[in-house]
Amino acid sequence: MSTRALIVDPSAPGNIGFGEIPEPVAGPGQVLVEVAHASLNYADLNNAVSGRIPAGAPLGLDAAGIVVRAAADGSGPAAGSRVVLFADGAFAERVAVDASSVAEVPDGVGLAEAAALPTAGLAALRSLRAAGAGPGKRVLVTGASGGVGRYAVRLAAHAGAHVIASVGSPARGEGLAGAGAAEVVVGLDDVKEPVDVVVETVGGSHLVTAWGLLAPGGSLQSVGWTSGEPAVFPPYATVGPPKTLVSYVNEFGAAGDLAELVRLTAEGVLAPEIGWRGSWERFAEAADALRDRRVRGKALFDLR
Repeated sequence: MSTRALIVDPSAPGNIGFGEIPEPVAGPGQVLVEVAHASLNYADLNNAVSGRIPAGAPLGLDAAGIVVRAAADGSGPAAGSRVVLFADGAFAERVAVDASSVAEVPDGVGLAEAAALPTAGLAALRSLRAAGAGPGKRVLVTGASGGVGRYAVRLAAHAGAHVIASVGSPARGEGLAGAGAAEVVVGLDDVKEPVDVVVETVGGSHLVTAWGLLAPGGSLQSVGWTSGEPAVFPPYATVGPPKTLVSYVNEFGAAGDLAELVRLTAEGVLAPEIGWRGSWERFAEAADALRDRRVRGKALFDLR
């Protein structure tokens, strides 16, 4: 028995192609999920070429579907439950996932919406929490038109912060004021006052400029590097009143935070914005759109 998956294939464009992998067998603390939808992230494209995921292994982190077999030890959702998951190997027809990496999806939230939450939503939620975003804080979100950025704008505004959303062009800023941004700016030249928190997704010169805008005691959370450019700090840029630049990576075992994200979606605080949607047979098209920064929000695959 085997299941179809998007795997690391060094012979394919971008190192991504379809392949057959062994049928997953759930361990005692794992649920078996039939995947209905999955979302594509920059991390997936990087994992295909970085060597973190070996050749022949399935890619993907974000998916949603139906539990077809509950965990033998009684943990996690029951068979038949609608769930969202955050785990390696999510781009497959069926996946075995630790119960600690799934959350039930409540009525009123579609599985497609839920699949667009994990990587980007977790990065936004956890980085803002770590930085102490809240009432009275000035929060700058760079790359605010992307998946992480749009969630960060909504979450920071919900927390009572004054949110400044930085985008690459006026068109990419559409909808961000309605999502809670007090200011929408192109680039960073129009940000004149210091900020307390930066959710930084662009890297390169953006990161350097954002660091210069950070107030004493502030926190810059480096959660992405979509520019692919080096960050070159001028002399003495890191000498002065204390402030922090914090590297970020999503950790697994995210059931609690996934549940928080779907709850906030059910309440209307979050509204997953899907900028590209299609069959997973068209994954190459989605990958090109994501690399070229033509996706506003999330790119979503339908597996069935």
